[in-house]
Amino acid sequence: MYTKAIYLSLFLLAPFFYSNGQTTTVEKTVLFNETLLLQNLKILSSDLYEGRRTGTKGATRAKKFIINEFSKLEVLPINKTYEQHFSFRNQGEEYNGINVLGLIKGTTLFNEYIVISAHYDHEGIKKGDIYNGADDNASGISALFSFAEYFKKYPPKHSVILAAFDGEELGLQGSKYFVKHAIVPLKQIKTNINLDMISRSDENELFAVGTAFNKTFEFIISNFKQSEKIKILAGHDGDDGLENWVFASDHAPFHRKGIPFIYFGVFDHKDYHEPTDDFENIHPEFYIEAVKGIISIFEKIDKSKF
Repeated sequence: MYTKAIYLSLFLLAPFFYSNGQTTTVEKTVLFNETLLLQNLKILSSDLYEGRRTGTKGATRAKKFIINEFSKLEVLPINKTYEQHFSFRNQGEEYNGINVLGLIKGTTLFNEYIVISAHYDHEGIKKGDIYNGADDNASGISALFSFAEYFKKYPPKHSVILAAFDGEELGLQGSKYFVKHAIVPLKQIKTNINLDMISRSDENELFAVGTAFNKTFEFIISNFKQSEKIKILAGHDGDDGLENWVFASDHAPFHRKGIPFIYFGVFDHKDYHEPTDDFENIHPEFYIEAVKGIISIFEKIDKSKF
């Protein structure tokens, strides 16, 4: 964030409650491999990737890992390549960043796009300490892979761009470039779902930011079935007395262009932007439930009219 071998059971029952008091139950076979979700997070937040700071060898390794996973999961390059190169200056220093962009073709609304994003860069190495960024934001990137796995079994109606943005920690640079140099017309991007810090919460709370600007999203989140394992709560939209996260991560450039968004994230924790943000400190059960919950919310969004 800029500011601040187990499978699911054969059939997953995902109930949602609606304002009429009725319950709709959706039967799904296995959504994604939970073990791989955790394994990919562990890999990306290992010392090998040296904190993934933009422009470093660690970031290059992370980029190659993401491309390799997209390819294995049959995610298409959005053009001839997965890479979108860009340059920027930050505090007098020149950087070269690379967004990694993949495409899942929609079954019916193939000219309308949902962008699911997460940033792969982090803080790098400082004074000899590696800032591995497990929660921030290897958690979001690994979730993108689980989405890709899910889409192989359950193709979306809308086309989906899986965007692994670079340069978030240096001022949302990758998402700014993506929006400014859109590969598809901005009017065809119907929403952005941004994942940034979703793998740990002492209270089992995951916040959904952006519902204050969209009644459909507000309805979907307010009717999410809460449990002891996961609570997905609306808030942090700027007018609820909580810290404002509307411009806190890569959803901000989309919001500035009037594109609806939901940002999923947790409160800053004691390891936020510290060298202790390691795999060992995430909450695996909460993380798995968070990704399952976000996928179920995506399903509702994908069926919505924009």
